[in-house]
Amino acid sequence: MPINQADIEKVAQLAHLELDEEELKTFGPQIAEIVDYVEQLNELNTASVEPALGGLTPEGEETESARNDEILGSLGQKIALAEAPDPASGHFRVPKVL
Repeated sequence: MPINQADIEKVAQLAHLELDEEELKTFGPQIAEIVDYVEQLNELNTASVEPALGGLTPEGEETESARNDEILGSLGQKIALAEAPDPASGHFRVPKVL
């Protein structure tokens, strides 16, 4: 699948990157190489491979992941807010997102 400059610009837009013309020319061949490398996976025959669902695979079920629960104290509101850049009325103030 050939990668053109419009594809690079679209990826940059989706990633919220502002790339100038020189950067677009630099990253174009690099992204094309990455896509070509990943497309090698399409050559593999995966018809007999069962989907893996995290720890639900036989290997995952055999892995010991249990641990004892330990009750630990929390930071507390005062200490947590001490490092906040803009605390307000006992809460973290964050930029408005619409």
